Amino acid sequence: MSSITQAAAKGEEERSSSIIMEIRSGVGGEEAALFAQDLFKMYSKYAETQSWKIKILDSSQTEMGGLKQIIFEIKGEGASSKMKYEGGVHRVQRVPKTEKGNRIHTSTASVAVLPVPESTQIKINPRDLKMDFYKASGPGGQNVNKRQTAIRITHLPTGLIVSSQTSRNLEENKKAALNILEAKLFEKERKEIENKIAGERKTQIGRAQRSEKVRTYNFPQDRITDHRISKKFYNIEKILAGNLNPIVKTLQKNL
Repeated sequence: MSSITQAAAKGEEERSSSIIMEIRSGVGGEEAALFAQDLFKMYSKYAETQSWKIKILDSSQTEMGGLKQIIFEIKGEGASSKMKYEGGVHRVQRVPKTEKGNRIHTSTASVAVLPVPESTQIKINPRDLKMDFYKASGPGGQNVNKRQTAIRITHLPTGLIVSSQTSRNLEENKKAALNILEAKLFEKERKEIENKIAGERKTQIGRAQRSEKVRTYNFPQDRITDHRISKKFYNIEKILAGNLNPIVKTLQKNL
């Protein structure tokens, strides 16, 4: 992996027109997976309003149509600067579709936002990769392809594991998985550089960025609270329909 400076890492994040986003369902079982699906739809619709392009790199669905996880690339001007504050744990409070007693449940989903590095910034030695091929699976785990077109790549020096199975073409899945790996390696090195320069305080902040609760979606009160700036936004359905600009602009101004 190539060495990058702190300035280069920060500059890449700010000007990047390509990012990779990863959404994973958290606490809450099927409801958490349905919430992860809601978040993906929200980001997809917001991307449309910004004339960005979205490409799904990997996904895993539940039988009810929720998402265990999804990894996708967004390309377009300003994608990184507008989406970088979405990273963290998102919490939802609502009555699940599976709930018969009309009780409010709390579920979570985590979001990661990774700037896509230029190809010259990350060099991966093919000898550092272990590739496993398998049959793609659909909701519930059933095989949906007779050929082994899905791929799992392990980066041996770091232990990072990525996969892709969205295409019926092995080479396309391999390319998608390598794109995910490059972005994760770039983010890993960028964080290591930041932490080394800024010391232990920065290290602790960096660790918390992904794990902290950044936003709560309270359906009974029709309210979204961003905990980082203690700001409330109303009309959840409109926001989930892609109207993210009020939140994005407020975060850009205050963070």
